Amino acid sequence: MKDALSLLPIVAIAAIFWLLIIRPASRQRKEAASLQAALTVGDDVMLTSGVFGTIVGTAEDHLELEIAPGVVIRVVRGAVASVRRDPAPAPQSAEAATDVPTDRPDDEEER
Repeated sequence: MKDALSLLPIVAIAAIFWLLIIRPASRQRKEAASLQAALTVGDDVMLTSGVFGTIVGTAEDHLELEIAPGVVIRVVRGAVASVRRDPAPAPQSAEAATDVPTDRPDDEEER
């Protein structure tokens, strides 16, 4: 019994290590793999080197990326760090458009 209790701190440290380091890193790898698998022609991407471009062609293991008009490079899918997708603009309601906040409190306007 005493030997089992002496192993308890080591087991606790291993569990904390797994929760704080291994599990989040595994999630990040899965997210990066799904992002790289979902790349399509027309996506604006940023490479891990910081180069921005637009995908103009895809293959199994690499992409063709246009980084300037007429300049196309080939990169591996793993080099893509993020995808820039333009979110659809949300329509404003008529009430929100007319309700413009002011910089001054109401009592200063009366003076």
